[in-house]
Amino acid sequence: MDSTSAPAVGVRVPFPLLYAVFFTSGCAALLYQLVWQRELFNVYGSNVETVTVVVTVFMLGLGVGSLAGGELSKRLGARLLIAFGLVEVGIGLFGLLSLRLFAFIGSFTSGWSLAGAGLACFLMLLVPTTLMGATLPLLVAHWVRGSGNVGRSVGALYFVNTLGSAFSSLAAALILFRALGMSGTVGLAAALNLILGSTLLVVSLRERGR
Repeated sequence: MDSTSAPAVGVRVPFPLLYAVFFTSGCAALLYQLVWQRELFNVYGSNVETVTVVVTVFMLGLGVGSLAGGELSKRLGARLLIAFGLVEVGIGLFGLLSLRLFAFIGSFTSGWSLAGAGLACFLMLLVPTTLMGATLPLLVAHWVRGSGNVGRSVGALYFVNTLGSAFSSLAAALILFRALGMSGTVGLAAALNLILGSTLLVVSLRERGR
């Protein structure tokens, strides 16, 4: 089957467009990680514990989300892109609220021990990171339905997602943080998620309605 053709099952989306979708999703995820880590620095100070909380919750959330997304992908059939769109919208909505949530958690846990405050932040961030982790298995399952090649699907999507993360890391350091600040940068990441998610939902629902 031609690598640029649409999947045979479900909504027809060209493979190059799926590259762009997951590249953009990777950009947004890395921007969140950078902004949330800096916000934790503002609330609890710049220390190794703060970095540990962010890195740990991202790794755990991505792992849990990957398992959950894998299980969902077995049951959703042709609705995989709808699920992916809903996940992206969910991440974007959390992103829009995230800085306010950090401020609330910071004031709420004022006077708590470092372990208690860290646990509160950990639990808060576990929700969006789990959603992020679910995106890869959902999109891989959609791709495999068209290509029939699991290894190529995982490798290609993981590559473009990592490339998106690297690109946004460089852009944040050189441009975004200076031009937009923390709130503007997280707003940009949320906008990327919401645009991706809503576009896929509209396309998917239109195709299913035909």
